[in-house]
Amino acid sequence: MDQQEDTQILEAQKEIERILGAIKAEIPIFLYAQPGQNDVFTDTARQAIRFFRQLTDKIALREFNLNHESAKKWNVEYSPTMVFDPDRYNIRWLGAPLGEEGRIFLEALILIGLQKSNLNEQSLQVIKRIDTPRNIKVFVSASCPYCPQQALNALKAAVEKPDLVSLEIIDIQANPELANRYSAQSVPQTYANDILIAQGAQTEELFMLSLDKMEQQTVFIPESDAKEVETDLVIVGGGPAGLTAGIYAARSGLKTVVVEKGVLGGQVATTPVVENYPGLKQIGGKTLVDIMVTHALEYVQIFPGEGVVEITPNDPINVQTTRRKFKTKAVLMTTGATHRHLRVPGESRLSGHGVSYCSTCDGPLFKGKKVIIVGGGNSAVTEALHLHHIGVDVTLVHRRDNLKAQDFLVKNLIQNNIPILFNTEVKEIRGKHNVEEVLLYNNNNEESYPRSVNGVFIAIGYDPAVELAQKIGIELTDEGFIKHDNYRTNIPGIYTAGDVSGGYKQIVTAAGHGAEAALAIFEDLINPYWT
Repeated sequence: MDQQEDTQILEAQKEIERILGAIKAEIPIFLYAQPGQNDVFTDTARQAIRFFRQLTDKIALREFNLNHESAKKWNVEYSPTMVFDPDRYNIRWLGAPLGEEGRIFLEALILIGLQKSNLNEQSLQVIKRIDTPRNIKVFVSASCPYCPQQALNALKAAVEKPDLVSLEIIDIQANPELANRYSAQSVPQTYANDILIAQGAQTEELFMLSLDKMEQQTVFIPESDAKEVETDLVIVGGGPAGLTAGIYAARSGLKTVVVEKGVLGGQVATTPVVENYPGLKQIGGKTLVDIMVTHALEYVQIFPGEGVVEITPNDPINVQTTRRKFKTKAVLMTTGATHRHLRVPGESRLSGHGVSYCSTCDGPLFKGKKVIIVGGGNSAVTEALHLHHIGVDVTLVHRRDNLKAQDFLVKNLIQNNIPILFNTEVKEIRGKHNVEEVLLYNNNNEESYPRSVNGVFIAIGYDPAVELAQKIGIELTDEGFIKHDNYRTNIPGIYTAGDVSGGYKQIVTAAGHGAEAALAIFEDLINPYWT
């Protein structure tokens, strides 16, 4: 660790200490553990609590075995389990705050210590309607960048309505049997009263709506007008193209905002390892995203967790999100692309129950198990290597007779003795509750045969996210991407960049196009071509 890293750690520690300094109430934490059961997770939980106790004197830790009488009182059955302020809330953590989960633990301390949910007005209106008990279970993993967002939603609900809402945050690596019981093979996955209400991360409002309706909700319409923001440029999408465009637009003098409904960074956030970004020989995708977001925040305001529901071309252009309205001179569409599906029987039904599109999020649950990864490009090979290195028995399935991935990745695949089934397609994914086998088809000899597997990871490319573009009448290419001329769409004032506009699907390409688009927008706003 060099001096710069030491300095960054000290600065982060001071910032956490400052945040925790605002806490006035005591935070009782009861740690239940049974020696010989998940000792690694118990030690990690203990170390995490002790670390934060060095930063605030408000944490009161007590440790007990599972056979202690208080364990029965609080319905504690698994080792380790942390129970937070049980006289006031019903919040339990089954596991330990490893990796990404450290953010969840810090948020829990803040909300419980402040005794405030910090819900926005829209969410408060929804949760007020809940008048019967909700027992929430959120399944998470240490490597999932989406999990903190969903766990925070659940924490806010449990703090806001402690009389009706209880919460269990469940680490799938510490509790694989419990995860299997609920078929939680894709994280984050959320249950309420043992009913699946969400797969994946949601915005705060959508989570509360799902909790109210007891089924996953995909659209949230504000019940009242949100705050109105006037700006020069609204960037829809917070991936590499959008973040880079934000930096360049702001540096050109344009007042710029970035709106992102999902996880900042898009696909990059769930890429295990990035090996082709200039200046960085090798870096984790989430780490690269954090660097980009930190940089962008120096120039632009970012609105995470907001979906754009409508764009009305006008002068100015009106952009309505799930939380507020923007009046802007220009809009840049950098909505990226979504995972492409096989569209075979069983894929949709078993999604989240053995079918996955993110090895970073869900790979740890399949350690020691057999899976296939479908695809032949860079993403498929990278994810196959990631699964192999974390102890998953992985086989690559590709419909052609050679891989499209870069030579370096292919050599790495061969050196690690990862089997490849060439000229093979998946025709069906089978299983009663979870994936049990796949039906494979050899397109050389035209023979079909079953193969027993516990999981299917799909990495066959992406489809451009053009639903919003189509809604407002933006022209598309024959391949389904947004059609543009020097980043201009057919609608004056609306531009596009990144994966949604076609071209090479590379992080550096998206970032470069984002920068070029921002400069083109700046020039057009000075001398509007449409006038």
